[in-house]
Amino acid sequence: MKRFRFDRDPLFWVGCAAYAINRWAWSPPPGFFQAHFNDLWLIPCALPLVLWVHDQLGWRAAGPPTVAEVAAHLAGWSLLFEWAGPALRAGATGDPWDVLSYTVGAAAAWVWWRRD
Repeated sequence: MKRFRFDRDPLFWVGCAAYAINRWAWSPPPGFFQAHFNDLWLIPCALPLVLWVHDQLGWRAAGPPTVAEVAAHLAGWSLLFEWAGPALRAGATGDPWDVLSYTVGAAAAWVWWRRD
């Protein structure tokens, strides 16, 4: 089985760089880059670090993320960020388009992680 490299994964670093540039290095025009581009990077940037912790604790088998791991974290974070967060924090709003962006990013990441 192919070894998953967690924080050495190129997609992790590309995603972190893209997020940082879009968030802090430029002012994107209104639209996709301002509203949803960073949401694409949720799974590619956060999941490897979470799975590294799971790996260190012995909670997961070796190898790249499984579809179940990706789907479970996608569902959990979507509920947290788009339902629970807005319900608990005044002024926050849930956005189904964010969930779509999380899903597209998750699907692309899963394909990347499963390539040979």
